Amino acid sequence: MSYKKPAVAVDLIIEVENRGIVLIERKNPPHGWALPGGFVDYGESLESAAIREAREEIQLDVRLLGQFHSYSRPDRDPRVHCISTVFLARAEGEPKAADDARNCALFPHDRLPEELAFDHAEILRDYLSNRWGTSHPAGSEPS
Repeated sequence: MSYKKPAVAVDLIIEVENRGIVLIERKNPPHGWALPGGFVDYGESLESAAIREAREEIQLDVRLLGQFHSYSRPDRDPRVHCISTVFLARAEGEPKAADDARNCALFPHDRLPEELAFDHAEILRDYLSNRWGTSHPAGSEPS
């Protein structure tokens, strides 16, 4: 008997030299701005997948700071039921779009795009709320 299982992915909130958070503009559907990340390969740890995805999508070596949270709502990815573990990371240098990224950019915390792919607006709201200890929408600086 065959059972359906959710896909496993990683996403990264990467802060670069206190200049902002790296977001990619997706080349493939669903289009839009998103956190760098992707599916975990068979035999790969979550940490290895996060480091690999950062190299593949934005050509930066990251220093993982740890896991932030896992997101598992079945409709968070319109393609498939996908569980993603989000990592916090730091990097130095200039991100360059590659692989599945059409473009990438650094966004200051107070100038994040309003429309993000998947549930990445929720993830960034949670991160910013946790980071500053207050609740405020992604794209707005705490007062």
